[in-house]
Amino acid sequence: MLKPTPIDEKIVLDESKYIVSRTDEKGIIEYGNDYFVEISGYKESELIGQPHNMIRHPDMPKVIFKLMWERLAKHESIFALVKNLSKCGKYYWVITEFESKIDPLTNKVNSHRAFRKAATDKMIKEITPLYEKLLEIESQSGVEGSSKYLVGFLEDQNMTYDEYIDKLIGNKGIFAFFFKAMKKVFS
Repeated sequence: MLKPTPIDEKIVLDESKYIVSRTDEKGIIEYGNDYFVEISGYKESELIGQPHNMIRHPDMPKVIFKLMWERLAKHESIFALVKNLSKCGKYYWVITEFESKIDPLTNKVNSHRAFRKAATDKMIKEITPLYEKLLEIESQSGVEGSSKYLVGFLEDQNMTYDEYIDKLIGNKGIFAFFFKAMKKVFS
């Protein structure tokens, strides 16, 4: 499937709606809720069986997804601020919690789920310079270089990645309640 060409037009997400998707252990889409299908611009039949990274915007640093896969491999969830790309080339920003589902018999990952909610302009404005820097470093030094930069950036902030993201997205109160509720609905 061809990647859409990005255009500089933002999709404004409905803040009262959520986006949910599930992939197999390798990141192949198995399910997307109606809002995921609508916002992506793809038909459900075009999404199912495809790699989830088909909606990854080229403005997203690869190191963020490297960190995500490392955490998921350890059965740990992770939040990230993500810029995605729709079929028509428009973009949208979401706060995403990624988590693994574990087979209780084998204790192995059998799927991953992502719960998403609209990101605010304030969040986007704060993360954009970091993502631009990580992309610049990746273009010269690859993911390894951007990973080292991210570690140094977080050390300068005196925070872990999780603490930085929690501070950025305000992961408490009604916001934290939303993600907990979504997990219960889709358990």
